[in-house]
Amino acid sequence: MAIKILEQLKWRYATKKFDEKRKVSSDKIEILKEAFNLTATSYGLQPLKLLVVSNADIIKELVPMSFNQGQVGNASHIFIICIENKVDSTFIKNYFDLVEKTRNTPREILSSFEEFLIDDFSKKTQEEIKVWATKQAYLALGNLLTVCALEEVDACPIEGFLPNKYDQHLSLSEKELSSVLVMAVGHRAEDDMFSGLKKVRRGVDEVVIEIE
Repeated sequence: MAIKILEQLKWRYATKKFDEKRKVSSDKIEILKEAFNLTATSYGLQPLKLLVVSNADIIKELVPMSFNQGQVGNASHIFIICIENKVDSTFIKNYFDLVEKTRNTPREILSSFEEFLIDDFSKKTQEEIKVWATKQAYLALGNLLTVCALEEVDACPIEGFLPNKYDQHLSLSEKELSSVLVMAVGHRAEDDMFSGLKKVRRGVDEVVIEIE
Protein backbone atom coordinates (compact mmCIF):
# COMPACT_ATOMS: atom_id res chain seq x y z
CA MET A 1 0.00 0.00 0.00
CA ALA A 2 2.82 2.44 0.89
CA ILE A 3 4.50 1.83 -2.46
CA LYS A 4 1.17 2.34 -4.24
CA ILE A 5 0.61 5.69 -2.49
CA LEU A 6 4.06 6.95 -3.42
CA GLU A 7 3.68 5.77 -7.01
CA GLN A 8 0.38 7.63 -7.33
CA LEU A 9 1.89 10.80 -5.87
CA LYS A 10 4.64 10.52 -8.48
CA TRP A 11 1.97 9.96 -11.16
CA ARG A 12 0.10 13.17 -10.36
CA TYR A 13 1.07 16.54 -11.75
CA ALA A 14 -0.56 19.92 -12.23
CA THR A 15 -2.45 18.99 -15.37
CA LYS A 16 -2.35 21.72 -18.00
CA LYS A 17 -4.59 20.13 -20.61
CA PHE A 18 -7.53 17.83 -20.00
CA ASP A 19 -9.23 15.50 -22.47
CA GLU A 20 -12.56 17.26 -22.99
CA LYS A 21 -14.17 14.01 -24.15
CA ARG A 22 -13.41 12.17 -20.90
CA LYS A 23 -15.55 13.06 -17.92
CA VAL A 24 -14.77 12.07 -14.36
CA SER A 25 -17.27 9.43 -13.26
CA SER A 26 -19.95 10.31 -10.73
CA ASP A 27 -18.51 7.67 -8.38
CA LYS A 28 -15.14 9.42 -8.37
CA ILE A 29 -16.77 12.81 -7.82
CA GLU A 30 -18.65 11.40 -4.83
CA ILE A 31 -15.38 10.13 -3.36
CA LEU A 32 -13.83 13.59 -3.76
CA LYS A 33 -16.84 15.23 -2.13
CA GLU A 34 -16.58 12.87 0.82
CA ALA A 35 -12.83 13.49 1.04
CA PHE A 36 -13.47 17.23 1.19
CA ASN A 37 -15.95 16.72 4.01
CA LEU A 38 -13.48 14.51 5.92
CA THR A 39 -10.61 17.01 5.71
CA ALA A 40 -9.14 18.04 9.04
CA THR A 41 -9.84 21.67 10.01
CA SER A 42 -8.89 23.82 12.98
CA TYR A 43 -11.13 23.00 15.97
CA GLY A 44 -13.14 20.80 13.58
CA LEU A 45 -15.26 23.85 12.69
CA GLN A 46 -15.23 23.33 8.89
CA PRO A 47 -15.55 26.99 7.83
CA LEU A 48 -15.68 25.79 4.22
CA LYS A 49 -18.01 24.77 1.45
CA LEU A 50 -17.25 23.19 -1.91
CA LEU A 51 -18.92 24.13 -5.18
CA VAL A 52 -18.73 21.41 -7.82
CA VAL A 53 -19.39 22.78 -11.30
CA SER A 54 -20.11 20.23 -14.02
CA ASN A 55 -22.17 22.39 -16.38
CA ALA A 56 -20.00 22.87 -19.47
CA ASP A 57 -21.44 26.28 -20.30
CA ILE A 58 -20.74 27.63 -16.82
CA ILE A 59 -17.23 26.17 -16.91
CA LYS A 60 -16.55 28.04 -20.18
CA GLU A 61 -17.86 31.25 -18.58
CA LEU A 62 -15.30 30.89 -15.79
CA VAL A 63 -12.33 30.89 -18.20
CA PRO A 64 -11.99 34.68 -18.62
CA MET A 65 -12.33 35.02 -14.84
CA SER A 66 -9.39 32.62 -14.54
CA PHE A 67 -6.94 34.60 -16.69
CA ASN A 68 -7.94 32.46 -19.70
CA GLN A 69 -6.19 29.38 -18.38
CA GLY A 70 -6.97 26.54 -20.79
CA GLN A 71 -7.17 23.84 -18.13
CA VAL A 72 -10.24 25.57 -16.69
CA GLY A 73 -12.10 25.48 -19.97
CA ASN A 74 -11.35 21.85 -20.85
CA ALA A 75 -11.80 20.39 -17.36
CA SER A 76 -14.46 17.82 -16.62
CA HIS A 77 -15.41 19.58 -13.38
CA ILE A 78 -14.37 22.72 -11.57
CA PHE A 79 -14.11 22.55 -7.78
CA ILE A 80 -14.36 25.92 -6.03
CA ILE A 81 -13.35 25.94 -2.38
CA CYS A 82 -15.15 28.69 -0.48
CA ILE A 83 -14.91 30.06 3.02
CA GLU A 84 -17.84 30.98 5.22
CA ASN A 85 -18.25 34.74 5.54
CA LYS A 86 -19.68 34.45 9.04
CA VAL A 87 -17.91 32.43 11.69
CA ASP A 88 -19.69 33.86 14.70
CA SER A 89 -21.30 32.61 17.91
CA THR A 90 -24.22 31.12 15.99
CA PHE A 91 -21.88 29.21 13.66
CA ILE A 92 -19.93 27.87 16.64
CA LYS A 93 -23.08 26.92 18.57
CA ASN A 94 -24.36 25.05 15.52
CA TYR A 95 -21.10 23.08 15.44
CA PHE A 96 -21.48 22.06 19.08
CA ASP A 97 -25.12 21.14 18.46
CA LEU A 98 -23.80 18.73 15.83
CA VAL A 99 -21.14 17.34 18.19
CA GLU A 100 -23.78 16.77 20.86
CA LYS A 101 -26.12 15.05 18.40
CA THR A 102 -23.47 12.95 16.63
CA ARG A 103 -21.60 11.74 19.71
CA ASN A 104 -24.42 11.94 22.23
CA THR A 105 -22.10 14.01 24.41
CA PRO A 106 -23.74 15.95 27.26
CA ARG A 107 -23.62 19.69 26.60
CA GLU A 108 -22.11 20.41 30.02
CA ILE A 109 -18.99 18.49 28.94
CA LEU A 110 -18.74 20.59 25.78
CA SER A 111 -19.69 23.96 27.23
CA SER A 112 -16.28 25.11 28.43
CA PHE A 113 -14.68 24.58 25.00
CA GLU A 114 -17.72 26.08 23.29
CA GLU A 115 -17.53 29.19 25.45
CA PHE A 116 -13.80 29.47 24.85
CA LEU A 117 -14.23 29.42 21.07
CA ILE A 118 -17.10 31.91 21.12
CA ASP A 119 -15.03 34.28 23.24
CA ASP A 120 -11.88 33.75 21.15
CA PHE A 121 -13.57 34.38 17.81
CA SER A 122 -15.44 37.41 19.16
CA LYS A 123 -12.03 39.06 19.66
CA LYS A 124 -10.85 38.41 16.10
CA THR A 125 -11.33 40.88 13.27
CA GLN A 126 -13.12 39.80 10.12
CA GLU A 127 -9.81 39.87 8.29
CA GLU A 128 -8.20 37.61 10.89
CA ILE A 129 -11.08 35.14 10.60
CA LYS A 130 -10.80 35.25 6.80
CA VAL A 131 -7.07 34.46 6.97
CA TRP A 132 -7.74 31.61 9.41
CA ALA A 133 -10.53 30.16 7.24
CA THR A 134 -8.40 30.43 4.11
CA LYS A 135 -5.72 28.32 5.77
CA GLN A 136 -8.35 25.63 6.26
CA ALA A 137 -9.16 25.84 2.54
CA TYR A 138 -5.55 24.99 1.72
CA LEU A 139 -5.78 21.94 3.97
CA ALA A 140 -8.81 20.82 1.96
CA LEU A 141 -7.06 21.46 -1.35
CA GLY A 142 -4.05 19.38 -0.31
CA ASN A 143 -6.29 16.53 0.79
CA LEU A 144 -8.24 16.65 -2.48
CA LEU A 145 -5.06 16.57 -4.56
CA THR A 146 -3.87 13.46 -2.73
CA VAL A 147 -7.21 11.69 -3.10
CA CYS A 148 -7.31 12.64 -6.79
CA ALA A 149 -3.93 10.96 -7.21
CA LEU A 150 -5.06 7.81 -5.42
CA GLU A 151 -8.19 7.65 -7.59
CA GLU A 152 -6.27 8.47 -10.80
CA VAL A 153 -8.20 11.67 -11.36
CA ASP A 154 -6.07 14.41 -12.84
CA ALA A 155 -6.20 17.82 -11.21
CA CYS A 156 -4.72 21.28 -11.31
CA PRO A 157 -4.82 23.61 -8.28
CA ILE A 158 -5.47 27.21 -9.27
CA GLU A 159 -4.89 30.41 -7.33
CA GLY A 160 -4.88 32.51 -10.49
CA PHE A 161 -8.50 33.58 -10.74
CA LEU A 162 -10.61 36.61 -9.87
CA PRO A 163 -12.48 35.72 -6.67
CA ASN A 164 -14.78 38.74 -6.84
CA LYS A 165 -15.83 37.82 -10.37
CA TYR A 166 -16.44 34.19 -9.36
CA ASP A 167 -18.44 35.31 -6.33
CA GLN A 168 -20.59 37.62 -8.42
CA HIS A 169 -21.11 35.21 -11.30
CA LEU A 170 -22.06 32.31 -9.02
CA SER A 171 -24.04 34.43 -6.52
CA LEU A 172 -21.79 33.28 -3.69
CA SER A 173 -22.37 36.35 -1.51
CA GLU A 174 -26.03 35.38 -1.33
CA LYS A 175 -24.87 32.11 0.21
CA GLU A 176 -22.56 33.98 2.65
CA LEU A 177 -19.52 32.49 0.89
CA SER A 178 -16.30 33.76 -0.68
CA SER A 179 -14.26 31.76 -3.20
CA VAL A 180 -10.59 31.34 -2.28
CA LEU A 181 -9.25 28.39 -4.30
CA VAL A 182 -10.08 26.58 -7.53
CA MET A 183 -9.22 23.05 -8.62
CA ALA A 184 -9.81 21.83 -12.16
CA VAL A 185 -10.31 18.07 -12.46
CA GLY A 186 -10.56 15.66 -15.35
CA HIS A 187 -8.37 13.21 -17.24
CA ARG A 188 -5.12 14.33 -18.86
CA ALA A 189 -5.02 14.81 -22.61
CA GLU A 190 -2.61 12.55 -24.48
CA ASP A 191 -0.84 15.59 -25.93
CA ASP A 192 -0.32 17.39 -22.62
CA MET A 193 3.45 17.85 -22.80
CA PHE A 194 3.70 18.25 -19.03
CA SER A 195 2.42 14.75 -18.27
CA GLY A 196 5.68 13.05 -19.21
CA LEU A 197 8.07 15.42 -17.49
CA LYS A 198 10.03 14.20 -14.49
CA LYS A 199 8.88 15.56 -11.17
CA VAL A 200 11.27 18.18 -9.81
CA ARG A 201 11.73 17.98 -6.04
CA ARG A 202 14.65 18.93 -3.79
CA GLY A 203 14.97 15.47 -2.22
CA VAL A 204 13.91 14.04 1.13
CA ASP A 205 17.35 14.62 2.69
CA GLU A 206 17.06 18.34 1.88
CA VAL A 207 13.51 19.01 2.98
CA VAL A 208 13.18 16.72 6.02
CA ILE A 209 15.04 17.40 9.26
CA GLU A 210 15.03 14.58 11.79
CA ILE A 211 15.50 15.24 15.50
CA GLU A 212 16.24 12.04 17.37
